[in-house]
Amino acid sequence: MSNLVGDDIVANNANWTFGDSVCESFDDHITKSVPLYNQGHNLIAQLADFFLSDKSVCYDLGCATGQLIAQLAKRNENKNVNFIGIDSEKNMIAKAKENLKEYNNIDLQTSSIMDIDLQKSDLVIAYYTMQFIKPKNRQIIFDRIYNSLNWGGALILFEKVRAPDARFQDITTAIYADYKFDQGFTTNEIFAKSKSLKGVLEPFSTEGNLDLMKRAGFIDIMSIMKYVCFEGFVAIK
Repeated sequence: MSNLVGDDIVANNANWTFGDSVCESFDDHITKSVPLYNQGHNLIAQLADFFLSDKSVCYDLGCATGQLIAQLAKRNENKNVNFIGIDSEKNMIAKAKENLKEYNNIDLQTSSIMDIDLQKSDLVIAYYTMQFIKPKNRQIIFDRIYNSLNWGGALILFEKVRAPDARFQDITTAIYADYKFDQGFTTNEIFAKSKSLKGVLEPFSTEGNLDLMKRAGFIDIMSIMKYVCFEGFVAIK
């Protein structure tokens, strides 16, 4: 069976990666793969209005090709905001630098989230990023995010989420498969993508993500978007 997962991306069993040439077709692939992906960007840009002001620092953890940072930078061009994009894949950062070359207030870094020292900030965004962090390290990162935020700052977290029980999980899996068919993915591509994500993508349930944030210290948390097995949260320190 072919290892093609769509958009000319090849991925092997239990070995999905955002490296190599994935950056060239990433934006098209992810937009078709994640429901309301662009709408999520738009919502985050609106939410950022409540947290970013002059001299604010904003992190995008797992910034990929920089599309979200570009939208935020344009929306906040009348403010002195420093945007910091972090991604572990050098090809993604190279693509982001190409896309964001017109801005001088964006710092793009190739680094693992585990290795960075977060400076004080008013907004941290993790847009479908934490689900790729090993579960044993996830709480450590949430703790660091909470401690690095200024009082009144926020974490915006979007994740694929598991259902609360087996019956609902079966339902969400079937609905998501139908969604991908409607986006033009073939049966072989959907199956190959699922195989490639084994042990790489580890979603938690809604409650699991809430528990991570609460243990880090967040009290004020709200769900801001939900499409079956995809959910966004905002948590304010």
